[in-house]
Formats: sequence, structure tokens, C-alpha cells
Amino acid sequence: MEYQVGKPGRVVVVRFGDGDDVLGGLEEIVGKEQIRAAAFQLVGGMKKGRFVVGPATEEMPPQPVWRELEESHEAVGFGTIFWQGEQPKVHFHGAFGKHDRVRAGCLREGSECFLVLEAVITELIGVNAVRELDPASGMLLMKFGRMTG
Repeated sequence: MEYQVGKPGRVVVVRFGDGDDVLGGLEEIVGKEQIRAAAFQLVGGMKKGRFVVGPATEEMPPQPVWRELEESHEAVGFGTIFWQGEQPKVHFHGAFGKHDRVRAGCLREGSECFLVLEAVITELIGVNAVRELDPASGMLLMKFGRMTG
């Protein structure tokens, strides 16, 4: 286990509208605001998205099992944003519900808002983390950089 201690910085409150790209919008905001590390929560509606529900087996590298949202769902979840090189990268796990059915997973592609979705992004000051490609898993994983000052 590794960890760093930071503190909250700026807080950005976002309202996504019907059809907006949620993951892309989060990356756009933190890029524009030059937020290098953040945590965020989402709540609202989604109507499209591809998410991973786990690996097919426990073998490395993991082979993801994909699911899709193809109609409106209630959505709630938590994520982090750290940069890979010059690009912010989102890691988000959420639950997606429709009627009495709830599915959960790691939303990775095609995230489209239904009606309205709210996000609260909290900048993490003093946390020096980046996303790097992990050769064993083939995934972009969080790695701590050196702290300065």
C-alpha cells in the first residue's frame, strides 16, 4: 500500500444536460482548469455508456467483460482524475438502475447524459499522482510521483 496526504482545493459543480458526454466533459473541465488531481461524485441520469463489470477470469492481463446502457438509467458513483502525460484520465465506478434492475461497473466509453446529471469535482492539493500504463495488467493505473517542497 502507498498513500499521500493532501487537502481539498477548488470545488467545481457541473450540470450536464441531455446528450452531453459525461466522461469527456469531466476531462475537458479539469484540463481547462489545470486540476492535476481530483475526486468526483456523479448523480443523475445516463442513457448511453459502455462499462466493465469485471474480468472474464483472474488471469493477467485481465480480459474485460463489457456491458452497455442503451436507454435511460438512474446513475450514481464516485471517481478520480489523474493525468497521463498531457491528458487527464477519468476512473469512475458507478451503479446504473432502471426499474428494479441495478448494474454496477467501471464506465469507460460513450457516456451520454439523460436529461440532467450533476457532478461535484474536488481538487486534491498536495497529491502528486499520475496514470501510467502497467505492463502486467495492460491498464492505466495510478502511480505516485515524487513530492516536491
